[in-house]
Amino acid sequence: MDRLDKLFDLVKKAQTYAYAPYSNFNVGAVILSENGNYYSGANIENAAYPQGCCAEQSAIAAMIMNGEKKIKEIAVIGMGDLLCTPCGGCRQKIREFGNSNTQIHIFSQAGFQKTFTLEELLPESFGPDNLSM
Repeated sequence: MDRLDKLFDLVKKAQTYAYAPYSNFNVGAVILSENGNYYSGANIENAAYPQGCCAEQSAIAAMIMNGEKKIKEIAVIGMGDLLCTPCGGCRQKIREFGNSNTQIHIFSQAGFQKTFTLEELLPESFGPDNLSM
């Protein structure tokens, strides 16, 4: 099975776990870590809207809780025909555990749509290396 096909299967499954009763916009995310492990996440909404959690954020939390800290690739799937790229906050969270070359694969219900690098989605970003003295 091709890596993108595997990511598509995993990200579609992650999306089924979304809790989105307010927006009805289910998002799934899957991280491929530097060590070759996969970590899934889904968006989790809350009646107090700012308290929700994005799919990418929950996948990152799963990765961290399993002792890993490096994102090699991340896949994201949303609803509708438009590209569902990570929001600004999630781009910064991906930056914390990835780098400018981290690949972000975007899927729709029909399959693969496009790959971006983090540099393309978050150019000239601020990250951990900016704090090195």
